[in-house]
Amino acid sequence: MTITAPTGEDLCEAEFAQVVEVLDVARTVTVLCHVQPDADTIGSGLALGLVLERKGVSVQVAFSRPEELPESMAGLPGLHLLVPPASVRASVDVLVTVDVGSIGRLGDLANRLEGADRTIVVDHHRSNSEFGTINVVDESAASTTALLARMFDFWGVEIDRNVAHCLYAGLVTDTGSFRWGGPSTHVLAAKLLATGIDGDAIARQLLDTHPFGWLPMLSSVLGSATLVREAADGRGLVYAVIRRSDVGNLRSEEIESVVDIVRTTADAEVAAVLKESERGGWSISLRAKSEIDVSAVAESLGGGGHRLSAGYTSSDSSEQTVAALIAALG
Repeated sequence: MTITAPTGEDLCEAEFAQVVEVLDVARTVTVLCHVQPDADTIGSGLALGLVLERKGVSVQVAFSRPEELPESMAGLPGLHLLVPPASVRASVDVLVTVDVGSIGRLGDLANRLEGADRTIVVDHHRSNSEFGTINVVDESAASTTALLARMFDFWGVEIDRNVAHCLYAGLVTDTGSFRWGGPSTHVLAAKLLATGIDGDAIARQLLDTHPFGWLPMLSSVLGSATLVREAADGRGLVYAVIRRSDVGNLRSEEIESVVDIVRTTADAEVAAVLKESERGGWSISLRAKSEIDVSAVAESLGGGGHRLSAGYTSSDSSEQTVAALIAALG
Protein backbone atom coordinates (compact mmCIF):
# COMPACT_ATOMS: atom_id res chain seq x y z
CA MET A 1 0.00 0.00 0.00
CA THR A 2 1.40 3.37 -1.01
CA ILE A 3 -0.08 6.49 0.52
CA THR A 4 1.36 9.75 -0.70
CA ALA A 5 0.36 12.94 1.01
CA PRO A 6 -0.81 15.77 -1.23
CA THR A 7 1.10 19.00 -1.18
CA GLY A 8 -0.27 21.79 0.97
CA GLU A 9 -0.13 22.95 4.53
CA ASP A 10 -2.47 20.26 5.87
CA LEU A 11 -2.44 16.54 5.26
CA CYS A 12 -5.69 14.61 5.13
CA GLU A 13 -6.51 12.75 8.31
CA ALA A 14 -6.72 9.45 6.43
CA GLU A 15 -3.05 9.62 5.49
CA PHE A 16 -1.77 10.19 9.02
CA ALA A 17 -4.29 7.65 10.29
CA GLN A 18 -2.58 4.88 8.32
CA VAL A 19 0.77 5.68 9.93
CA VAL A 20 -0.68 6.00 13.44
CA GLU A 21 -2.56 2.73 13.07
CA VAL A 22 0.69 0.91 12.28
CA LEU A 23 2.77 2.59 15.00
CA ASP A 24 0.11 2.17 17.68
CA VAL A 25 0.44 -1.62 17.57
CA ALA A 26 4.19 -1.85 16.96
CA ARG A 27 6.36 -3.38 19.66
CA THR A 28 9.72 -2.80 17.96
CA VAL A 29 10.56 0.13 15.70
CA THR A 30 13.74 1.19 13.93
CA VAL A 31 14.05 4.81 12.77
CA LEU A 32 16.69 5.37 10.10
CA CYS A 33 18.25 8.69 9.14
CA HIS A 34 20.22 9.42 5.98
CA VAL A 35 23.98 9.22 5.55
CA GLN A 36 26.00 12.35 6.38
CA PRO A 37 23.11 13.35 8.64
CA ASP A 38 21.92 16.91 9.08
CA ALA A 39 19.78 18.32 11.86
CA ASP A 40 16.52 17.65 10.02
CA THR A 41 17.04 13.91 9.66
CA ILE A 42 18.55 13.48 13.15
CA GLY A 43 16.03 15.83 14.76
CA SER A 44 13.21 13.90 13.09
CA GLY A 45 14.65 10.54 14.10
CA LEU A 46 15.16 11.48 17.73
CA ALA A 47 11.81 13.25 18.04
CA LEU A 48 9.95 10.21 16.73
CA GLY A 49 12.12 7.93 18.84
CA LEU A 50 11.32 9.87 22.01
CA VAL A 51 7.59 9.75 21.26
CA LEU A 52 7.69 5.99 20.63
CA GLU A 53 9.79 5.38 23.75
CA ARG A 54 7.22 7.30 25.78
CA LYS A 55 4.59 4.89 24.45
CA GLY A 56 6.58 1.88 25.64
CA VAL A 57 7.96 0.87 22.24
CA SER A 58 11.43 -0.65 21.94
CA VAL A 59 13.01 1.81 19.51
CA GLN A 60 16.39 2.29 17.86
CA VAL A 61 17.57 5.32 15.87
CA ALA A 62 20.55 5.02 13.53
CA PHE A 63 22.43 6.29 10.48
CA SER A 64 25.00 4.52 8.36
CA ARG A 65 27.89 6.98 8.17
CA PRO A 66 30.02 8.68 9.34
CA GLU A 67 30.85 6.70 12.46
CA GLU A 68 30.06 9.56 14.82
CA LEU A 69 27.25 12.07 15.03
CA PRO A 70 28.26 15.58 13.93
CA GLU A 71 29.40 17.51 17.00
CA SER A 72 26.94 20.33 16.37
CA MET A 73 24.10 17.91 17.17
CA ALA A 74 25.61 16.54 20.37
CA GLY A 75 23.20 18.58 22.50
CA LEU A 76 20.01 17.09 21.05
CA PRO A 77 17.76 15.19 23.46
CA GLY A 78 17.25 11.48 22.86
CA LEU A 79 20.82 10.57 21.95
CA HIS A 80 20.52 7.48 24.16
CA LEU A 81 18.34 6.03 21.39
CA LEU A 82 21.15 6.19 18.81
CA VAL A 83 22.84 2.88 18.07
CA PRO A 84 25.77 2.08 15.74
CA PRO A 85 24.90 0.49 12.39
CA ALA A 86 26.08 -2.97 13.43
CA SER A 87 23.65 -2.94 16.36
CA VAL A 88 20.54 -2.16 14.30
CA ARG A 89 18.12 -5.06 14.55
CA ALA A 90 17.82 -7.25 11.46
CA SER A 91 14.11 -7.90 12.11
CA VAL A 92 11.61 -5.38 13.39
CA ASP A 93 7.86 -4.74 13.39
CA VAL A 94 8.14 -1.32 11.74
CA LEU A 95 10.98 0.56 10.10
CA VAL A 96 10.59 4.30 9.59
CA THR A 97 12.87 6.46 7.45
CA VAL A 98 12.93 10.20 8.06
CA ASP A 99 14.15 12.81 5.57
CA VAL A 100 15.43 10.01 3.32
CA GLY A 101 14.69 10.59 -0.36
CA SER A 102 15.81 7.22 -1.71
CA ILE A 103 17.07 3.83 -0.57
CA GLY A 104 20.61 4.81 -1.53
CA ARG A 105 20.59 7.51 1.14
CA LEU A 106 20.41 4.80 3.79
CA GLY A 107 23.92 3.62 2.91
CA ASP A 108 24.88 0.30 4.48
CA LEU A 109 21.60 0.16 6.42
CA ALA A 110 19.46 -0.19 3.31
CA ASN A 111 19.30 -3.95 3.86
CA ARG A 112 17.34 -3.42 7.09
CA LEU A 113 14.29 -2.66 4.97
CA GLU A 114 14.04 -6.36 4.15
CA GLY A 115 13.65 -7.35 7.81
CA ALA A 116 10.72 -5.03 8.61
CA ASP A 117 7.09 -6.16 8.55
CA ARG A 118 6.05 -2.63 7.53
CA THR A 119 8.06 0.34 6.29
CA ILE A 120 7.06 3.99 6.58
CA VAL A 121 8.71 6.84 4.67
CA VAL A 122 8.28 10.35 6.10
CA ASP A 123 9.92 13.05 3.99
CA HIS A 124 9.58 16.43 2.32
CA HIS A 125 11.82 15.98 -0.74
CA ARG A 126 10.03 16.36 -4.07
CA SER A 127 12.34 13.73 -5.57
CA ASN A 128 11.44 11.07 -2.98
CA SER A 129 11.27 7.66 -4.68
CA GLU A 130 8.51 6.39 -2.33
CA PHE A 131 10.18 3.13 -1.40
CA GLY A 132 8.09 2.39 1.69
CA THR A 133 4.98 0.35 2.34
CA ILE A 134 3.42 3.64 3.41
CA ASN A 135 4.84 6.88 2.00
CA VAL A 136 4.03 10.26 3.53
CA VAL A 137 5.78 12.81 1.36
CA ASP A 138 4.86 16.49 1.42
CA GLU A 139 7.21 18.71 -0.56
CA SER A 140 5.52 21.84 0.76
CA ALA A 141 6.65 21.07 4.32
CA ALA A 142 9.47 23.34 5.46
CA SER A 143 11.29 20.38 6.99
CA THR A 144 10.68 16.76 7.82
CA THR A 145 10.45 17.83 11.46
CA ALA A 146 7.59 20.17 10.48
CA LEU A 147 5.81 17.25 8.83
CA LEU A 148 6.29 15.15 11.96
CA ALA A 149 4.95 17.96 14.14
CA ARG A 150 1.69 17.83 12.17
CA MET A 151 1.58 14.06 12.55
CA PHE A 152 2.12 14.35 16.31
CA ASP A 153 -0.78 16.80 16.52
CA PHE A 154 -3.04 14.38 14.65
CA TRP A 155 -1.82 11.53 16.87
CA GLY A 156 -2.65 13.48 20.01
CA VAL A 157 0.99 13.36 21.10
CA GLU A 158 2.23 16.00 23.52
CA ILE A 159 5.17 17.91 22.10
CA ASP A 160 7.19 18.37 25.27
CA ARG A 161 10.42 20.31 25.64
CA ASN A 162 12.71 17.48 24.49
CA VAL A 163 10.65 16.66 21.42
CA ALA A 164 10.31 20.38 20.64
CA HIS A 165 14.10 20.79 20.81
CA CYS A 166 14.57 18.07 18.18
CA LEU A 167 11.82 19.43 15.95
CA TYR A 168 13.15 22.99 16.17
CA ALA A 169 16.66 21.83 15.20
CA GLY A 170 15.40 20.53 11.87
CA LEU A 171 13.14 23.51 11.30
CA VAL A 172 15.76 26.21 11.91
CA THR A 173 18.40 24.52 9.75
CA ASP A 174 16.21 23.52 6.80
CA THR A 175 14.71 27.01 6.58
CA GLY A 176 18.08 28.77 6.74
CA SER A 177 17.21 30.39 10.07
CA PHE A 178 13.69 31.10 8.80
CA ARG A 179 14.78 32.84 5.62
CA TRP A 180 12.58 30.37 3.71
CA GLY A 181 9.16 29.04 4.56
CA GLY A 182 5.65 30.41 4.80
CA PRO A 183 3.56 31.64 7.72
CA SER A 184 3.03 28.13 9.09
CA THR A 185 6.78 27.83 9.63
CA HIS A 186 6.75 30.73 12.05
CA VAL A 187 3.57 29.49 13.73
CA LEU A 188 5.26 26.14 14.37
CA ALA A 189 8.43 27.86 15.61
CA ALA A 190 6.38 29.88 18.09
CA LYS A 191 4.64 26.72 19.31
CA LEU A 192 7.96 24.92 19.83
CA LEU A 193 9.58 27.91 21.57
CA ALA A 194 6.59 28.12 23.92
CA THR A 195 7.70 24.80 25.46
CA GLY A 196 10.68 26.62 26.96
CA ILE A 197 13.45 25.60 24.58
CA ASP A 198 16.26 28.10 23.95
CA GLY A 199 15.96 28.82 20.24
CA ASP A 200 18.97 31.13 20.19
CA ALA A 201 21.25 28.52 21.74
CA ILE A 202 19.98 25.76 19.45
CA ALA A 203 20.54 27.85 16.31
CA ARG A 204 23.94 29.05 17.49
CA GLN A 205 25.16 25.51 18.16
CA LEU A 206 23.89 24.20 14.83
CA LEU A 207 24.69 27.10 12.51
CA ASP A 208 27.07 29.62 14.04
CA THR A 209 29.73 27.65 15.88
CA HIS A 210 32.93 26.59 14.08
CA PRO A 211 36.47 25.70 15.15
CA PHE A 212 39.29 28.06 14.25
CA GLY A 213 40.50 25.68 11.52
CA TRP A 214 37.33 26.48 9.58
CA LEU A 215 38.64 29.99 8.83
CA PRO A 216 41.83 29.07 6.91
CA MET A 217 39.94 26.32 5.06
CA LEU A 218 37.28 28.83 4.10
CA SER A 219 39.93 31.32 2.96
CA SER A 220 41.59 28.75 0.72
CA VAL A 221 38.38 27.40 -0.79
CA LEU A 222 36.67 30.75 -1.37
CA GLY A 223 39.87 32.18 -2.84
CA SER A 224 39.61 29.65 -5.66
CA ALA A 225 35.89 30.13 -6.32
CA THR A 226 34.95 30.52 -9.99
CA LEU A 227 32.16 32.54 -11.59
CA VAL A 228 30.66 31.34 -14.88
CA ARG A 229 28.46 34.23 -15.91
CA GLU A 230 27.08 32.61 -19.06
CA ALA A 231 25.85 29.48 -17.27
CA ALA A 232 22.16 28.90 -16.55
CA ASP A 233 21.09 30.90 -19.61
CA GLY A 234 23.14 33.86 -18.48
CA ARG A 235 21.92 33.90 -14.90
CA GLY A 236 25.28 32.67 -13.68
CA LEU A 237 26.90 29.85 -11.75
CA VAL A 238 29.44 30.24 -8.98
CA TYR A 239 31.27 27.16 -7.77
CA ALA A 240 34.02 26.20 -5.36
CA VAL A 241 35.96 22.98 -4.89
CA ILE A 242 36.84 21.47 -1.52
CA ARG A 243 39.60 18.88 -1.79
CA ARG A 244 40.55 16.41 0.92
CA SER A 245 43.76 18.36 1.41
CA ASP A 246 41.69 21.42 2.40
CA VAL A 247 39.70 19.58 5.05
CA GLY A 248 42.24 18.43 7.64
CA ASN A 249 40.43 17.45 10.82
CA LEU A 250 37.36 19.57 10.19
CA ARG A 251 33.95 18.08 10.86
CA SER A 252 31.45 17.33 8.11
CA GLU A 253 29.24 20.22 9.18
CA GLU A 254 32.08 22.67 8.55
CA ILE A 255 32.38 21.37 5.00
CA GLU A 256 28.64 21.44 4.41
CA SER A 257 28.42 25.06 5.55
CA VAL A 258 30.57 26.40 2.70
CA VAL A 259 27.81 26.34 0.08
CA ASP A 260 25.69 28.76 2.11
CA ILE A 261 28.51 31.28 1.89
CA VAL A 262 29.15 30.69 -1.81
CA ARG A 263 25.44 31.14 -2.53
CA THR A 264 25.56 34.77 -1.36
CA THR A 265 27.35 35.76 -4.61
CA ALA A 266 25.17 38.43 -6.21
CA ASP A 267 26.41 37.63 -9.73
CA ALA A 268 25.06 34.08 -9.87
CA GLU A 269 21.62 32.50 -9.56
CA VAL A 270 23.12 29.07 -8.85
CA ALA A 271 25.88 28.09 -6.42
CA ALA A 272 27.66 24.75 -6.30
CA VAL A 273 30.28 23.26 -4.02
CA LEU A 274 32.17 20.14 -5.01
CA LYS A 275 33.37 18.16 -1.99
CA GLU A 276 35.96 15.45 -2.54
CA SER A 277 34.90 12.28 -0.73
CA GLU A 278 37.08 9.85 1.17
CA ARG A 279 36.03 7.08 -1.19
CA GLY A 280 36.90 9.08 -4.28
CA GLY A 281 34.68 11.19 -6.48
CA TRP A 282 32.64 14.19 -5.48
CA SER A 283 29.55 15.13 -3.53
CA ILE A 284 27.97 18.24 -5.02
CA SER A 285 25.71 20.66 -3.15
CA LEU A 286 23.53 22.97 -5.24
CA ARG A 287 21.70 26.11 -4.18
CA ALA A 288 19.56 28.58 -6.14
CA LYS A 289 18.25 32.01 -5.23
CA SER A 290 14.75 31.89 -6.71
CA GLU A 291 14.54 31.31 -10.46
CA ILE A 292 15.96 27.83 -11.08
CA ASP A 293 14.73 24.47 -9.79
CA VAL A 294 18.02 22.86 -8.84
CA SER A 295 16.26 19.67 -7.76
CA ALA A 296 15.45 19.03 -11.43
CA VAL A 297 19.09 19.70 -12.33
CA ALA A 298 20.27 17.34 -9.59
CA GLU A 299 17.81 14.66 -10.69
CA SER A 300 19.15 14.82 -14.24
CA LEU A 301 22.59 14.12 -12.77
CA GLY A 302 21.46 11.26 -10.55
CA GLY A 303 20.56 13.14 -7.37
CA GLY A 304 17.63 15.10 -6.02
CA GLY A 305 16.44 17.49 -3.34
CA HIS A 306 14.35 20.64 -3.12
CA ARG A 307 13.68 23.40 -5.62
CA LEU A 308 16.30 25.73 -4.15
CA SER A 309 18.53 23.18 -2.43
CA ALA A 310 19.68 19.88 -3.91
CA GLY A 311 22.65 17.60 -4.42
CA TYR A 312 24.14 14.64 -6.23
CA THR A 313 27.39 12.69 -6.56
CA SER A 314 29.90 12.27 -9.36
CA SER A 315 32.75 9.86 -9.97
CA ASP A 316 34.27 12.02 -12.72
CA SER A 317 37.10 14.52 -12.35
CA SER A 318 36.26 17.93 -10.93
CA GLU A 319 36.61 19.47 -14.39
CA GLN A 320 34.28 16.92 -15.95
CA THR A 321 31.82 17.32 -13.10
CA VAL A 322 31.67 21.09 -13.54
CA ALA A 323 31.28 20.73 -17.31
CA ALA A 324 28.36 18.33 -16.85
CA LEU A 325 26.73 20.72 -14.37
CA ILE A 326 27.05 23.66 -16.75
CA ALA A 327 25.52 21.58 -19.54
CA ALA A 328 22.62 20.54 -17.28
CA LEU A 329 21.96 24.15 -16.28
CA GLY A 330 21.69 25.19 -19.94
